[in-house]
Amino acid sequence: MAPLEAEWRGLERDRLTSLHQSFGWCTAWVETYRPTLAILRASIGSEVAFILPLEIVRSHGVRTARFIGAPRSNINTGLFSAKFLADVTTLSADVRAAIAAALRGHADLLLLSNLPLAWRGRVSPLASLPSVENQNRAFQLPLLGSFEETLSQVNAKRRRKKYRSQTKFLNEIGGFEHVVATTPEEKRQMLDLFLQQKAERFRAAGLPDVFQGSDARDFLLRLLATKNIEGDSIALELHAIRLKGRHDGHLPAIAALSRKGDHVICQFASIDESVVPEASPGELLFWVMIEKCQESGIALFDFGIGDQLYKRSWCPVQTVQHDILLPVSPLGRVAAFGQRSLTRAKALIKGNPRLYSAIQKLRARRQQAATLDGA
Repeated sequence: MAPLEAEWRGLERDRLTSLHQSFGWCTAWVETYRPTLAILRASIGSEVAFILPLEIVRSHGVRTARFIGAPRSNINTGLFSAKFLADVTTLSADVRAAIAAALRGHADLLLLSNLPLAWRGRVSPLASLPSVENQNRAFQLPLLGSFEETLSQVNAKRRRKKYRSQTKFLNEIGGFEHVVATTPEEKRQMLDLFLQQKAERFRAAGLPDVFQGSDARDFLLRLLATKNIEGDSIALELHAIRLKGRHDGHLPAIAALSRKGDHVICQFASIDESVVPEASPGELLFWVMIEKCQESGIALFDFGIGDQLYKRSWCPVQTVQHDILLPVSPLGRVAAFGQRSLTRAKALIKGNPRLYSAIQKLRARRQQAATLDGA
């Protein structure tokens, strides 16, 4: 990665390039998980045209090239130069063949997941590659000219009434404040509390803990420590509601935000309902964070990929994402067919709440059994 850093950072300055393809984000992942890398660099003459930062993973005998850190990505775009974007609308057959040739011998399948074919008015050059619609959508709240205008998209009257009720209740028992972890120790403590809260919520719901394991914690700590080379970009930042008075110092809601230009993504959030559940601290934290984003010139608050009721309550916009599937070998063609079928099956399962819940609980039991076996 190091030899490409200058070019890489130059390409990531494009305002519509995903934060997940930034050099800092990918470095944190690589330093944590040590994957086999396959970084594709294309040039036109002496100038870089695009970079696809990939890693190779093997499953069931199939070698798949995917974006670095794909399991933790909310949106992927790749990195393209301004000149390439201006001159090229779709990848030609020659470019597609060159990508496949570069990966041949290293991978069987190129799988670029969670990629919108068009993002904020720009069609992706990768949209011409074969793809399948991802089973999940991303949910966004556009921030308009004022906070009042923003709220008007999501029932402003009801939300303001609830906000007044929340703040009145909390002020009666001592108040609250919005805090951001800034020091290394604050970041570690808040992250550990988030992981604890999330584990308890998953366990109570009978769901698998997607943050289980020390690697996940190490990766997030690296992101929290990533220096922001660009002034308006933040790899990861922890926010919380901190109570005063009766429950002084308690954090009933925590969320992690990333920022790239005027786009903010909520990467994850947790709540602790052991105190003040009637105040809906998670929803209060979103109100405060969105209001702060409004004040700082953010244009889009992104709740990330995955359908949940609280996201629907905040978001008038849903973004369809696709998974690019480009076979590199005969085995890759078989794997691509299987991946398409699997993705469509997941979509059907998620459309059946009872079946989806049963499968999630089965996964949780298997995860718990594996943890006990390894203890």
